[in-house]
Amino acid sequence: MRLIDFFDASTAKSPKKIAFVQPDSHRITYAEAKAQSEQIAAAIDASVLAEDAKCAVFSPNDALAFIAMLAIFRAGRVWVPLNARNTIEDNAAFMASTRVECLFFHSKFEAEALKLHESSPGLGLLVCLDGETDVGLSLSEFAASGRSLPDIAEDPQRVCNILATGGTTGRSKGTVWTNQTWETLIATFWSSVPRSQAPTVHLCAAPMTHGAGILALMLMPAAATNVLLAKPDAAAVLKAIEEHKVTHMYLPPTVLYSMLAHPDLKKTDLSSLTCFVITAAPVAQEKLKEAIEAFGPVICQTYGQSEAPMMLTYLSPDDHMKGMDDADSRLLRSCGKPTMFSRVEIMDENGAILPTGETGEIVARSNLVMLGYYDNPEATAEVSRFGWHHTGDVGYKNDEGYVFIVDRMKDMIITGGFNVYTTEVEQAVLAHPAVQDCAVFGVPDEKWGEAVKAVVELKPGADATPEAIIAFLRPILGGVKTPKTVEVWDDLPRSPVGKVLKRKIRDKYWQGQTRAV
Repeated sequence: MRLIDFFDASTAKSPKKIAFVQPDSHRITYAEAKAQSEQIAAAIDASVLAEDAKCAVFSPNDALAFIAMLAIFRAGRVWVPLNARNTIEDNAAFMASTRVECLFFHSKFEAEALKLHESSPGLGLLVCLDGETDVGLSLSEFAASGRSLPDIAEDPQRVCNILATGGTTGRSKGTVWTNQTWETLIATFWSSVPRSQAPTVHLCAAPMTHGAGILALMLMPAAATNVLLAKPDAAAVLKAIEEHKVTHMYLPPTVLYSMLAHPDLKKTDLSSLTCFVITAAPVAQEKLKEAIEAFGPVICQTYGQSEAPMMLTYLSPDDHMKGMDDADSRLLRSCGKPTMFSRVEIMDENGAILPTGETGEIVARSNLVMLGYYDNPEATAEVSRFGWHHTGDVGYKNDEGYVFIVDRMKDMIITGGFNVYTTEVEQAVLAHPAVQDCAVFGVPDEKWGEAVKAVVELKPGADATPEAIIAFLRPILGGVKTPKTVEVWDDLPRSPVGKVLKRKIRDKYWQGQTRAV
């Protein structure tokens, strides 16, 4: 199936169902959204854009941005999401690398759109989603130029979108997804996640350019109502869950931690939730226990990346409850078992699949895996060695088939000849009752080569000295893994999707060194 077919099937079954609820409470039905997307798709097809043109969308979470995205799919063009929290330079670089020809933008970003136009010689068409503009056309002007809808063949390998990699260690690469990628992702979701009899209401609080937008598209077969928030503020999220009877939502761990620390959490009615998806980074075990106690048996975790989206593995709500009952809660440190349409293994550096319990790189084979990096055959070949997709994550599988992520390959610390995986240390640091978030990495040390260091952000109103944190950790981690030094920062730098920029923090301590390990 084409990706747009999932949306159209839900429209045919539930035309009057609300598809989008805006922050100002304006509501748009599935029938209205379909009609608008058809008008825009016809205009795209009537324009000078090539049949495989790249069309970017630059907007906060907004119904018109979603509808423009649907129109791009309907017209058979390629959606290029731009994160509203990126710098102009980063977005311009990504647009240039993906050869974007058309930009749909929200009026809030008119000034940025002008700068993008000035820095992008290939950008010939600009359309403002929500009003008149001096930068290109308004959406009403553009949509009026359409004639008839294009007839797009059902090609599993037709490119649907190019999504940016995380970009926490350099310029983002573009991962190419096809109709087959999406069909596999949607089938994987619905074969994994428990179903509910209640109407599906999805809270889109994190940026629609990433996990929240992907979940919205995965929920299309259920004719989900998508409640849009401008940003994932903890208080706003809690209020929206209760007000709209939210059933499904995705949030990264950093937002979860803020919610757990918020005073309104215990006062909020969370009973409507049936599926709370956490992904993007491993969740600290102690925080996960808090979350399960607060939200109940609705939390699930998935593992994927831009190159193989979201659901290579799945840790179900039942798995979480089982982990709570285990003496050491070890299962809560897992990212789950491989999903129905994915094979996930552990590989050594020579391409051999490792047996149960041995640590190596997590690799995958699946139709979830991207077609490749856009216009980057060298990087594609590198990540596809031995006929497997290489995630760059270090992990192992236990005898029940659960996958455990130990670290990113480049984040391992070698101190005094011992390997220290930073994720393990971070889990321990996050168990401290005063710690909100942290980053653990190696710093230069004359004696040890690298010494383990932690930079922490405390919970609002909390107080803890570096010495107290180190004393807390030593009985848990022992002498080798316990950070030699701890620093307390007011705020940790984060990426536009909320990931702690460990590399940016780490680089401060390696300046002037001839090498970074």
